[in-house]
Amino acid sequence: MSLDEVQDVRTPDAAATPDTPAGPSKPGAWAALRPLLLRMHFYAGVLIAPLLFLAAATGLLYAGSWQAEKIIYSDELTVSRVGESTVPLSAQLTAARATVPDGKVVGVWPAPDAEATTRVIMEAPGLAEGQTRTVFVDPYTAHVNGVLTTEGDALPLRAWLSEFHSSLQLGEFGRNYSELAASWLWVVALGGLALWIGRRRSRKALLVLPDRAATGRRKTLSWHGAVGLWAVAGLVALSATGLTWSKYAGENIGRVQDGLGGATPSVSAALAPGSGAGSDEHAAHAGHGMPEGMEMPAAPASADIGIDKAVAAARAAGVTHELRVTLPAKGNGYVVKEQDKQLPVHLDSVSVDPADGRIIDELRFADYPVLAKLTRFGIDLHMGKTLGLANQIALGALAVAVMFLVFWGYRMWWLRRPTKDRTLSAGRPQPRGAWRKVPPAVLLPLAAVTALVGWFVPMLGISLVAFLVVDVVLGAIAARRAA
Repeated sequence: MSLDEVQDVRTPDAAATPDTPAGPSKPGAWAALRPLLLRMHFYAGVLIAPLLFLAAATGLLYAGSWQAEKIIYSDELTVSRVGESTVPLSAQLTAARATVPDGKVVGVWPAPDAEATTRVIMEAPGLAEGQTRTVFVDPYTAHVNGVLTTEGDALPLRAWLSEFHSSLQLGEFGRNYSELAASWLWVVALGGLALWIGRRRSRKALLVLPDRAATGRRKTLSWHGAVGLWAVAGLVALSATGLTWSKYAGENIGRVQDGLGGATPSVSAALAPGSGAGSDEHAAHAGHGMPEGMEMPAAPASADIGIDKAVAAARAAGVTHELRVTLPAKGNGYVVKEQDKQLPVHLDSVSVDPADGRIIDELRFADYPVLAKLTRFGIDLHMGKTLGLANQIALGALAVAVMFLVFWGYRMWWLRRPTKDRTLSAGRPQPRGAWRKVPPAVLLPLAAVTALVGWFVPMLGISLVAFLVVDVVLGAIAARRAA
């Protein structure tokens, strides 16, 4: 809700309407706080709304990328014909290694359904940080359907749009834009909610539905407020989850989460000291670390049971849904994780000793701390993973809502300009000095909370100080002109 009641200075005609704001005549703390909230909402809307619009537009593109990549990369993602039986994963790995001979296999994602391909994840020379080479193998024939450069589970289109949404493809500098937008989104949304609920209205239905009988600015405000009311919960959730992986606020959130015992746990894959499995001999057996042109020495039969038996051991331990397998490295065994984030989620994981298939460690999602579960759900909902297509449609609807809210906010700003025959004029904020009317018993705790939140969410605090400086400078200029 980026510009809920921008320029809501009462005019004679507005006072006569049944749906008017609760003005200063109303006694109590709200009457004193409302002008201050309006002024803050004005500056946040005018200066931060462009960033919110940009974040919503890029987020809309990202929400649609999940379905787009299924179409664009259908040849890589799906098999041409469903067979009666699949070939062993080891044979699929052999085909992938032959296709990318300079790659090092670090993970395997077995086909999650009958029509899907297996993904073999490789590290390879020439890739940027975070990128891998993914080979898509037909699990029925071991035929390689294609090779793509990926980032996590994102194929090229979604990986590019993800970076565009988070940083506008401007690297670390660009990440400041998205953190600034996320830092203010919840403030603007909750402030607009308070202003909208605090208005006097002739019918209660006008709280949740636009007033179709209204005209002009009141009509725009009606749509802005009603749509913002329906969207506010989703906007606050997007803001909170977006901040969890931001650079500055994210660090503070992580420290608090760790201090409360809510850190996300991970399964241990460490082998017992002295174990032959996972040693340098195992690495040679896996085809890594050998000089080019040299044959791999035969490894002891007990060095590695192979990926097929490791996956079978994990399935026997109850890890069965949408598997992702990390191959053994020196001193570690196989790690097999579930990544099925459809409700109910399946996110259990186990580690397997490559020497004998024994389960080294296991971690059940049910045993995660509550905060870790909430973080996992929140991030996956933000990214459109948890509920699949429904989740992505909801994200798209929220993005469209934000863009309309920003448009309506600026339209109200324009309609409140004091002299309509002056083309470049625009609406003014609430008069200065609103904070002086707030009772000290309310003002002092409010200032303390604002300072604490500004410290915890640095981009919010820094920009708020900047707003105050700009406001003071403009006030000084106005006073000098008046003198």
